[in-house]
Amino acid sequence: MASQKQAGARGRATIRDIAELAGVSVATVSRVINDRPDVAPETRDAVLRHVRANNFTTNRSARALSGGRTGLVGWAMPLVRGDYFAAILSGALEAVYEQELRMVLCTTLHEYDREVSLLERLADGTTDGGIILLPEESSSELMALQESGFPFVVADPRVPLDDGIPAVSAAHRSGAKAATDHLLALGHRRIGHISGRAGWAATDERIEGYHTALAAAGVLPTSDLVVEGNYETSSGYDAANVLFDLPNPPTAIFAANDNMAAGALRVAHERGLTVPDDLSVVGFDDADLATILSPALTTVRQPLAELGRTAVNLLTRMLERQRVEALRVELATKLVVRETTGPPPER
Repeated sequence: MASQKQAGARGRATIRDIAELAGVSVATVSRVINDRPDVAPETRDAVLRHVRANNFTTNRSARALSGGRTGLVGWAMPLVRGDYFAAILSGALEAVYEQELRMVLCTTLHEYDREVSLLERLADGTTDGGIILLPEESSSELMALQESGFPFVVADPRVPLDDGIPAVSAAHRSGAKAATDHLLALGHRRIGHISGRAGWAATDERIEGYHTALAAAGVLPTSDLVVEGNYETSSGYDAANVLFDLPNPPTAIFAANDNMAAGALRVAHERGLTVPDDLSVVGFDDADLATILSPALTTVRQPLAELGRTAVNLLTRMLERQRVEALRVELATKLVVRETTGPPPER
């Protein structure tokens, strides 16, 4: 009785409270809530007894306890701004609507503690499963979440993930190779690269694609031509200034996203360079910004809306225990040639 009073004193009981009271693991409570068959009858009865005694059914897990689903999908994402996040979210919302589900949206602000707390709330029976965009947790932490019985899909993994963790991403490596190949075909050999945040999977894969294209063309990559950014426009501006201050500056720049490409175009304008006559620039994403810029930006289109849609559809198949052919989905990218690329200037 004392432990039940303590759980109630803290407010609505959590799945961890129920596990502690019943003397079982969180994963076992999750299996009971989701009406999984692999639970002994006496264990199921004990868990349900504590669930009812602590009003755990007052949230949306009530339907799950009766063998149904809440109809809610959790969505954890760092921010709700910018073309990248908005495009992925719009695709996910369309898929949620088509599946007759509803979404619980949580912003993590790229903060580890905040994300862990939000995922705990989503996994306590409030939602049927979740989508995590650019998660801050390590593979081992995500595996532990998976083992607790909470179904989820990672959208655009921030770091490489272990096998068995469902994930949807874009073909960063081949997209970056296509961008660099395009510049090489135009005749450029001094190609600068403004990379994204260090340690991110997308950053590393785009650098690999850039290096692969250079190596295939017999161009020796040099470290001074790769300058780190952080996917924000201001970092592209700063990185482009570093590249242009080199004794032998590049004739072309491949930026790891459209925002940083826009920063590079601003520097070119300030320095009196004409694009593409004096400098060629390629971005990555094909956000709305790419067509608004003047000249219009050559870029690599990654299917952001489709990424969000695919993540929801994969999660739905998992929730309905349908056969899933692949837990890892990589969506194709496409080079979109516009007005910011041309042959290098004669020197």
